[in-house]
Amino acid sequence: MSTTEHPMGHHAEEPAERTQRRAGDGRTDPEPPPPGGVLWTIAGDVRALLMLPAAFTLQVAHPAIGAGVDEHSVFRTDPWGRGERSLRSVQLWVYGGADAAAEGRRVRRLHKEIQGTDTRGRSYHALDPACYAWVHATGFPVYLYAGRYLLRPFTPAQERQLYREWLQVGRILGLRDRDMPQSIEEFWPYYHRMLAEEIEPTKVARELLATDAALPRPAGGPLPLRLLLRLTWPVLRAAFLRLRAFVTAGYMPPEARAAVGLDWTPAQERRLRRFSTAVRILVPLLPERLRYLPIARAARARGRAAAH
Repeated sequence: MSTTEHPMGHHAEEPAERTQRRAGDGRTDPEPPPPGGVLWTIAGDVRALLMLPAAFTLQVAHPAIGAGVDEHSVFRTDPWGRGERSLRSVQLWVYGGADAAAEGRRVRRLHKEIQGTDTRGRSYHALDPACYAWVHATGFPVYLYAGRYLLRPFTPAQERQLYREWLQVGRILGLRDRDMPQSIEEFWPYYHRMLAEEIEPTKVARELLATDAALPRPAGGPLPLRLLLRLTWPVLRAAFLRLRAFVTAGYMPPEARAAVGLDWTPAQERRLRRFSTAVRILVPLLPERLRYLPIARAARARGRAAAH
């Protein structure tokens, strides 16, 4: 992709009807988003790493989801491993081809036993459609909002294509069409109702925004890197937590930011715009091996090989 090409590409719009593939055992699996589509272009770009914290924090700002993560997740004890596994899963939903639906089924199996009582005294189950749909839904408004800063604003046609592709990912995750708004026009009233009635500054959301959290240092890597991290981790940890809190709040849509109880000043907005401009200019100049995450990079290479 040249530096002048629109970051969302120029792929023709996909038909609105549900697309499926026949699995080897006769089961019909939903199709992943198409190569050359909006998600194919942006989900594996390294700039997506700056968008994910806002989406995850918005997810856990739901009382039931926050309670599930608080009680069942290893995000405190193994944040780096959990982040790596989650990122790999997200990449497979988009770039996994025939493996996308299998990864979706694996995710559902992992969540089958997660249940409990949320902070409002309500019973929850991780696969309850209302909760599961919100986890998936948060990515769409975050992509739209953060894309204005880190990519370019989406055209109306690209917004609609992105939403159709987001519905395809939802089907891969096992969401039924009746569980999700089926158009942008239906999505926004649902989204604003969730912000007004459900979203709050939960314990886990506050932890993800804290700049003094107890964050363990990464454990992997070669010995020289591990020794360097051991010596420098107090400084790196503080810098990382400040950056995480900044991009989480900054790339969260303002109405969601307000629902989570976050302040955002004009000075912070100016800093975000300067930071985003630098990222938007520099990332397209990187070689592909640095610009795209590994699963996305491999899928793009397979696509080029198939085209020849």
